[in-house]
Amino acid sequence: MSHRESARTAARRIRSAILAALVVVSTTISSLPAALGETDGAVLEGVIVFDDHIPAVANLDPGLLRALHTAARDAAKDGIQIVVNSGWRSRGYQKRLLRDAVARYGSEKAAARWVATPDTSSHVSGQAIDIGPSRAAAWLSKHGARYQLCRIYRNEPWHYELRLEANKDGCPSMYADPRHDPRMHQ
Repeated sequence: MSHRESARTAARRIRSAILAALVVVSTTISSLPAALGETDGAVLEGVIVFDDHIPAVANLDPGLLRALHTAARDAAKDGIQIVVNSGWRSRGYQKRLLRDAVARYGSEKAAARWVATPDTSSHVSGQAIDIGPSRAAAWLSKHGARYQLCRIYRNEPWHYELRLEANKDGCPSMYADPRHDPRMHQ
């Protein structure tokens, strides 16, 4: 075998190895879960309740969104801006949040304290919003019943839902966390 033939053989082996590596990389990439983005309800920093072009806001229940708009206008008079940390979410996004919570907390039971399933999440149905900053959550906690916006869980001061009876009866008692909410056991 000449020097030229061994160089060709080596070059073929290198090309084959590179081709095999590319196949492995492309197979790995195609098997990764698709990135979740704005169309799934992911929210970038600084989104407010008036950003109706953002799916996390646009896909909220219309009654909830109207109440949020009214509350946000009044909060602004007190120097408070209500920021949307999370609103409507796709089922895929909720499933990802649940999977991440199970990994973080060690079990579905422990994760259920913070994250609902796609079948029970008020975010997936557009019935819930998570707000910030903490000043806005404190303002809404104090004034929310006037707008029919109520905290639902003691462990989540950022989570609000529309409760139509709240403006005359006040907000209902809060659940300790989502595990105590009967809607989560459907």
